[in-house]
Amino acid sequence: MKLNFSVLAIGFILHATNNVAAFTHTASTSSVNKWGLSSVSQSTHLRTGTRTASLSVLATADDVASNANLDSRAVNTLTFRELQRQCKEQGLPANGNTAALRSRLLESLGEATECDIDSQECIFESADSIGISFTDESDKDFDFNALISEVNEKAEIGHWKAATRKLKKLSKRYATKENPVPADTYIAVLQACLQDKLHGARASEPARKIIEEMAANGYTIPATMGNQCVLNCIGNGPNGTHDGCGGIDTALAILAAMESSPNGSEIVSVDTYGSVVSALCADGAVDEALLLLRAMVVELFFTPSLSTFADISKAAVQKGDGAESVLQIMTLAKASGYILDNIASAQAGRELLASGVIAAEQMDNLALGLRFLTAASKAEGCAPDRGDDLVASSSSSAQRACMLIHKRAIHKAYEDSNWKLAVKLLELMTERSLNPATSVWRKVVTVCAKAQKSRRATALLFDWIKVAEEGGAEKPPVSVFNTVVNSCEHYKGDERLTLTVLEALKEVHGTSGNIVTSNIALKRLAKLGNTIGCEGLIIGMLEENIEPSVVTYTTAIGGCVNAGDSAMAHEWIKRMRTRGVMPNYHTYNTALAACLDGKLESTIRGSTIATEMMVDVGNELVSGLKGNAELYSVIPDSYTKVLSRAIMKQLRDNWRADEINMKVAKSTIRVPLLKLVDFDKSEAAKAVEKQKAERLEAVKKVKELLEGEDDDTDTDTELEASEAEVELNAVVTEMIKKRMEV
Repeated sequence: MKLNFSVLAIGFILHATNNVAAFTHTASTSSVNKWGLSSVSQSTHLRTGTRTASLSVLATADDVASNANLDSRAVNTLTFRELQRQCKEQGLPANGNTAALRSRLLESLGEATECDIDSQECIFESADSIGISFTDESDKDFDFNALISEVNEKAEIGHWKAATRKLKKLSKRYATKENPVPADTYIAVLQACLQDKLHGARASEPARKIIEEMAANGYTIPATMGNQCVLNCIGNGPNGTHDGCGGIDTALAILAAMESSPNGSEIVSVDTYGSVVSALCADGAVDEALLLLRAMVVELFFTPSLSTFADISKAAVQKGDGAESVLQIMTLAKASGYILDNIASAQAGRELLASGVIAAEQMDNLALGLRFLTAASKAEGCAPDRGDDLVASSSSSAQRACMLIHKRAIHKAYEDSNWKLAVKLLELMTERSLNPATSVWRKVVTVCAKAQKSRRATALLFDWIKVAEEGGAEKPPVSVFNTVVNSCEHYKGDERLTLTVLEALKEVHGTSGNIVTSNIALKRLAKLGNTIGCEGLIIGMLEENIEPSVVTYTTAIGGCVNAGDSAMAHEWIKRMRTRGVMPNYHTYNTALAACLDGKLESTIRGSTIATEMMVDVGNELVSGLKGNAELYSVIPDSYTKVLSRAIMKQLRDNWRADEINMKVAKSTIRVPLLKLVDFDKSEAAKAVEKQKAERLEAVKKVKELLEGEDDDTDTDTELEASEAEVELNAVVTEMIKKRMEV
């Protein structure tokens, strides 16, 4: 029906009321006014689906609503990544901008957004409900165009807050699919928001909404402005915020909107992607950052900056279980065109290699860790330093990883007896400013000594001493000096090498060493047949209160063998007895060997030594062996019998040369030698056991005799137990001698 003037006036008033209340989103219940029509009497707030929660901080697990408690209010508080997560959990598509994600969740909950009470359709429906209809004969685009002018005016003078509010009003009330907000208006407001880096990120959310609306309307987003919005909304605060504004979620939402625009990801720069990756790494979202990095390299064919690779690799190693992720990052860096041998010239490249070394140590991949350090050493542009040195010292974690890798590699070389590799690794440690531990020095010196590389071992020992004097390591222990001295005996070119090491030992420790050191040095002199030097060394040991052992004296007697001096060999046996050191079968064998010089006097001396040995054998069989057989036993071995036969053959040559009567030689000199040749330990042991039993029986009878006699018995027939025992000892000793002769 046609309306009269009063009805048109009322419609105009309602339309004006709609314009005033557009931003507050309020509706009114009606009461009858003087014209008989409804008027505003009470306000009621309606939800419009607009999100008001801040995106500045990533919600914790307690803040995010579970699927069971999810409602429209909770959906409106979710950030971009939380919206994606909820969509995935509910089986919904997780792509699109913030508004699309939120709409999907609300639709899945069955809670569609209520229509704006301020929209023109809702006003008409409210009027129709009371039986009134309107015919609008005014210019429908007047308010639309007027509001666009206001928006552009505010944007031009930099009033971004007023401009965004009016733009929101424009898009909510007047914009339609047939008559959308012009792209120039969006760009003008976006330009105002971008001033001063999104006004300290405070304009991040308005900028996000503008870009999302432009993408939804199919407008082309200016590449420079879109990239600046992403870069400027990321800060150094929690969740990538800047003083509580902006953040990673806002950046990701803008990035998603730009990718959904007509030009897609072509307008997104590599630096924009890189900044988002770095922000995700700083927030601890390494897996998400790695997925985005892989998409940049594999799908978009970008070459991210080294700093992007370095950021994500550092975040991966800090997780503790991200070693494999670091290797993937290194692979992507290589696929991007970077050469590992060159990247150490840049700080970011060194950080990337350092992360690779840490990951290799965590995986116990020694070869890979050393490969990364070798690549760093080849980089140019690090002068005056070395690239591998800078990588090793880039952080405490990198330095620790480098130390462990070199230490384990040297231990492996030590086990494999690869002295060249061990020495090379030790040199690399010093070049990379890594201080080798005492165990490392010891293993390298020892593996060289075992390989009979005495000169190399000696040089390393003196290097160790120098480092210790500078305070970079502990002093080499005496045992290391012993090892080096022992290796020197295999070097025939310079006999002074042993003395040089011994002098260094005295300088470092203020002593000539321990008995092991002396024995090793004595061995060197004994091989040279230097009996005077051996005697002087033993005298020096006594002066320093180092008591020579049976090994010491046996080694000195060995020097007499090389010198052909049997008299001195026998003299050493006498001297060691005076010091309370008993010879063993090695000592006697060495002394017998010294008598094999073809001389009669040496043959006679060999017979004397054999006699002394048989006496000691008898004592050992009677009292038993105490201690290690190798050190304390005198029981003849097969070599003893070989030497005895050789001396008897020499004796035969002596009587054939008319140097001695044959009968005299056989009855005197040859007898002890024959005893050694014919000695059988088992038979001798049986004889000794039988003698022990006879002795115990005799002692028992004597005791019974003493206990049975009366105290008044004649004192001449009384024997003391001690005297009887002494007498029995003499009897037993004589029996042993006779048995052994037989």
